[in-house]
Amino acid sequence: MITVKSFCFNLLQENTYVVSDDTHECVVIDCGAYYEEERQALVNYINNEGLKPVHLLCTHGHFDHNFGIDTIYQQYGLQPEISADDEWLISDIPGQFEAMAGIRLKRSYPAPARYFRQDEVICFGTHQLQVLRTPGHTPGGVSFYCAEEKSVFTGDTLFRMSIGRTDFERGSYADIMHSLQSVLAALPADTRVYTGHGPQSNIGDEKQYNPYMNA
Repeated sequence: MITVKSFCFNLLQENTYVVSDDTHECVVIDCGAYYEEERQALVNYINNEGLKPVHLLCTHGHFDHNFGIDTIYQQYGLQPEISADDEWLISDIPGQFEAMAGIRLKRSYPAPARYFRQDEVICFGTHQLQVLRTPGHTPGGVSFYCAEEKSVFTGDTLFRMSIGRTDFERGSYADIMHSLQSVLAALPADTRVYTGHGPQSNIGDEKQYNPYMNA
């Protein structure tokens, strides 16, 4: 059984997840901790629970999902793992933020440790996360699916009754529709959806009520 601890971080209210099992190994998904108190809350949770982070996973390269990857690197020596198609984004987090907010981040961010392979499976403890290619919001967008626990972490591809924007640079409406209707819709209906922003959902509800999933 996995334990999913969610945090709502930064000015864009991004969801960061720490996923662990009874071995105490864990993965950190989309570390968006921006403020110092957010970074400390994340580290305190990991340390107080006696967890051992073994992967720093990224659903995509946008700054709000990666503000805190430097803290995970400094504290636990982990570098981000991401799709090669989003390397251009995660390699310039300060530049992304400056373009949006007009503020230059005075932080040094670690380079990716590696890029996901086709049909890759990420292992931690006694569990696995299948890397599903779900582009559209960004060209390298992925989701992480735990079949045993019927849980999927969708980043900004799928929200509760909504989807991620496709009007950012290199976004694609056609790609995100394929990701939604051909990849995520194929998961079991009782799969819990852990979104990149906003509340959780499940695949069954999304297929029934989300107009983008059943168009």
